[in-house]
Amino acid sequence: MGATAAPETIDAGQEWPSRFGPHGNSHVPVAEAAGIPTSWDEISGENIIWKMELPEFGHSTPAVLNGRIWLTSASEDGRRQYVDCVDVATGGRLRHQLLFENEDPEPLNNPINTYASPTCVVTDDAVYVSFGSYGTARVDPRSLDVVWQRCDIKCRHYRGPGSSPVLHRNLLILSFDGIDAQFLIALDTKSGDTVWRTERSTDYGDLDENGLPFREGDLRKAYSTPGLVIVDGRMQVVSVGSRAAFAYDADTGKEVWTIRHDDYNATAPPLFFENLAILNTGSSRANLVGIDLNETTQGDVTETHVVWDREKGNSRLASPLLYEGRIFMVTHAGAAVCIDAASGRELNKLRIGGTFISSPILANGLIYVGNDAGVVMVFRADASMDIVARNKVTEGIRSSPGAAGGRLYLRTMKHLYCIGTTP
Repeated sequence: MGATAAPETIDAGQEWPSRFGPHGNSHVPVAEAAGIPTSWDEISGENIIWKMELPEFGHSTPAVLNGRIWLTSASEDGRRQYVDCVDVATGGRLRHQLLFENEDPEPLNNPINTYASPTCVVTDDAVYVSFGSYGTARVDPRSLDVVWQRCDIKCRHYRGPGSSPVLHRNLLILSFDGIDAQFLIALDTKSGDTVWRTERSTDYGDLDENGLPFREGDLRKAYSTPGLVIVDGRMQVVSVGSRAAFAYDADTGKEVWTIRHDDYNATAPPLFFENLAILNTGSSRANLVGIDLNETTQGDVTETHVVWDREKGNSRLASPLLYEGRIFMVTHAGAAVCIDAASGRELNKLRIGGTFISSPILANGLIYVGNDAGVVMVFRADASMDIVARNKVTEGIRSSPGAAGGRLYLRTMKHLYCIGTTP
């Protein structure tokens, strides 16, 4: 038996209930994509249904369900973490709910991340919110009462949290890859209790002459969101960490396989194509690697199961996207790249300009992605990658977009836009 990509087990139907959408692949479902425009104009207001100012800071993706938009945000100094609820129809703020207070948050030590980068997971009866070591909670989506919260799951993020939670049945799975501790943990969705916790078994190879990690352990960090895939009849959680990637049994947390690599700061989730897991290893020297998934994929598979390895020219912070057997990605230096998923062979590469931290999404056969200067590129999801439109908003974009009901939800540095067809 081989591998089967598994949609996130969210009872939300369609809409956009989590970081990478209802199926965990950054695809806007056909019914939700109908009517999303390719162009809009900030000055005339064309196709901008509403725009609202955000009270705090964050890079989380807007999660959309049942007429509400959910965002995480935090004070600039990281002392306060919030969940925000916005009305889909009007852009009116329904709540700006304080969830956690931290007296002495660790400095971010970088100009890119925030204290509210992980995205919510929303179901009909729950909003799951995580700020990494600063707190995780389940919130009632109607009353916004806290059902449970955990403030005891700790690591030193050093440069801020980044990995978003994922759901598997009754488990909320979280990734912690800090400088002092690296592990995955699964919480019971009803109680918040720990069901399993698995430490990374990585040999980081970063100890100095005194036996201490180089740069305090800075090379041990990662920010990637896990992916779910069924291999040989069992659900696996595939997670890219620093210096190694892993698959764990989703129900028990038991390590199934690992592959060693040379990078750190991994941010992208895995992609799954036929019997391949496709992994971006992170940082400026990221490799893109295709791993064969079958019943023999167990233990250290570095020397046995690598089908292809693209060593250069890969995305750094923006996650790749898979569509019709092709991988699309935007590099940090402003190139759009199309790759054959089966072989790793480059099919096309175009210079589109800008710095990309936000990840692309797919709607109506088109890819939408925003850059650090606030330009949203729309290009065809085929080997031509023909540019359909370039749209400018007034602020930079580092959050990935969400989409539902024929509308695109775009978070800039200080505002949330609702983009849709206007008369």
